[in-house]
Amino acid sequence: MTKKLLLKDVAKLAGVSEMTASRALRGAPDVSAKTKAKIEEIARAHGYVPNRIAGSLSSQSVNLVAVVVPSLNSFVFPEVLSGISAVLKDSPLKPVVGVSGYDLAEEESVIREMLSWRPSGLIVAGLEHTEATRRMLQQADCPVVEVMDVDGDPVRHCVGISHLQAGRGMAEQILARGYRKIGFIGTKMPQDFRARKRFDGFTDGLAAQGVTLDDIEHYSGESAIQTGRQLTAQMLARSPELDCIYYSSDVMSVGGLMHCLAAGLSVPGDIALAGFNNLQILQGLPLQLATTDACRHEIGERAAQIILKSREPGGVEGLVFDRLTPAISLGETL
Repeated sequence: MTKKLLLKDVAKLAGVSEMTASRALRGAPDVSAKTKAKIEEIARAHGYVPNRIAGSLSSQSVNLVAVVVPSLNSFVFPEVLSGISAVLKDSPLKPVVGVSGYDLAEEESVIREMLSWRPSGLIVAGLEHTEATRRMLQQADCPVVEVMDVDGDPVRHCVGISHLQAGRGMAEQILARGYRKIGFIGTKMPQDFRARKRFDGFTDGLAAQGVTLDDIEHYSGESAIQTGRQLTAQMLARSPELDCIYYSSDVMSVGGLMHCLAAGLSVPGDIALAGFNNLQILQGLPLQLATTDACRHEIGERAAQIILKSREPGGVEGLVFDRLTPAISLGETL
């Protein structure tokens, strides 16, 4: 069996002290670029991985940013992660991901475990948490950023959009185009607080002009194109008078479009369709679906920037509350 390479072995190969090797691999600024590059190359060539747990005993943190999201099954949160990664790429910090499965108890468990490793920052999706989770976020000795949503009571820093306003905005656009027989199809509605807020904002926007929903489908499972196709077929079979359907996600609206095309329905002539998120899967469809851009990549970028800024001398002044403005695209289906 090959002998395990230790830090002292890397130092010996580089011709430096063990302390210098350690500081170089931690990215300490007082090690010259030339020496740092030499030590890193030796470590890389020999497969040496620094013991971050040992380092954290003295520094009180590791160079990881904990990111907690509800799901990686959708197209939504990977784009947030790409924004975080883009900002952290040239820094010593690296993101590590935990998934809560839209379960607040599981989120509490994931966050407790992640904070036990003393990360350099924590980014968590959403504003709704258990009381125990809120206390952990309040007491965390690293910057905490809640992302995706601003409709609520943030614990610390917050970057997101108003989902209530996003729903109202789409209602106003749909009504402005003369649609009055409107259906709604949503997924994960009991657990996805942001989708529920969009639904509430949408119905409020309709009610402001004296309109109520003619049909509603609250599906408890995950968003999927096939599910969107099936639920659209079912809704139109029981409510053929509908002239517009609003979906909680673009994934479902794509399925809706597939059903309409297969059934020979004209969009938007027979039925108008609109979704949410402005996902990349909308590109290249026969018709450009109406949607709302939720600023996912930018949210990830800004959250990571707050983490990095907090490490600088002087840090971040006060608590950041960054509300971004979602943009509605009418496409060709409204």
